Amino acid sequence: MSVEQNIKATQKTYEAYRRGDLPGVLAQFHEEVEWVTPEMAEMPGCGKKRGHAGVLEFLQATREFWEFEVFEPREYIASGDFVAVEGYSRAKARKTGLVAESLWVMVWRFRDGKCTHFREYLDTAALEKASAA
Repeated sequence: MSVEQNIKATQKTYEAYRRGDLPGVLAQFHEEVEWVTPEMAEMPGCGKKRGHAGVLEFLQATREFWEFEVFEPREYIASGDFVAVEGYSRAKARKTGLVAESLWVMVWRFRDGKCTHFREYLDTAALEKASAA
């Protein structure tokens, strides 16, 4: 796959996520994807996951835990099989009603048109502060 096709795949995934189309999100990931997000004490579903079941566990936990006001991929940087996406989000913790803002970077590695490795970097302190009871 070309760099442009990998960028389009990430964009398609974010569009599906915003629509709440979880099957559309999963379609962009290899069945054995390695999915890594920072672990946070207050938020379930984080950490290292494998496969569609792990991705789905994370996505469902995130939707149950946070009400997103803004989820905005801003910049796509790609080379070879890698795409890094810089973005911004603002979300309200459903449990506390507090809002967290974070810049984030998500790094995707592709093989044969599917994401095989995904890693997210974000402001965990801001998210944990908003989610603490």
